[in-house]
Amino acid sequence: MINGAIKLLASRCRSDYNCPMDQHNNKAAIDEIDRKIIEALQIDGRRPFTKLAVELGISEASVRQRVANLINNQVMQIVAVTNPVKLGYTMAGMIGIRVSGDRLFEVAEKISAFDEVIYLIICAGSFDLLAEVVCENNDHLLRFLTEKLYKVEGVQQTETFLYLRVCKQNNWAFLSQARLLPSPTQMPADRTKP
Repeated sequence: MINGAIKLLASRCRSDYNCPMDQHNNKAAIDEIDRKIIEALQIDGRRPFTKLAVELGISEASVRQRVANLINNQVMQIVAVTNPVKLGYTMAGMIGIRVSGDRLFEVAEKISAFDEVIYLIICAGSFDLLAEVVCENNDHLLRFLTEKLYKVEGVQQTETFLYLRVCKQNNWAFLSQARLLPSPTQMPADRTKP
């Protein structure tokens, strides 16, 4: 169930969005009412537009139009978010991955296909990739590492950080909602040039 939802969202991200993290030139103009709509929908994505309209002092049609614009401009999306613990995935962690430089996009694409990986980002710093993973238990994590991740050609080194306790989680969920960078073959020609 969780894997199907993750796969659907990941494939949708790859096909519907141009995914670079540097989107400074693509910033959407939103006002305070848009921000309040976003905050309300982050708490309850099924909140009726009629209630939002009353709370914000605007018409239901205005709320509906603003939500459609926010979705169409890729400012937000409304999706079901699962609780991995309730689905039997009691272990979660972040894995820092160092990759052979000439294989970065290829390795990222292979790792993103693993069911255990709920998001994967290309980053700068000590690691080339950061992968958040969920597993059922220690044995599942060990199988994932030894039978899947370590066998990806181009993976040079990894470091696993197991989550012991979540101390803060905000509604923006920045990393888990970041779009995946398309592979060089999926990128527009002008994006592949330095």
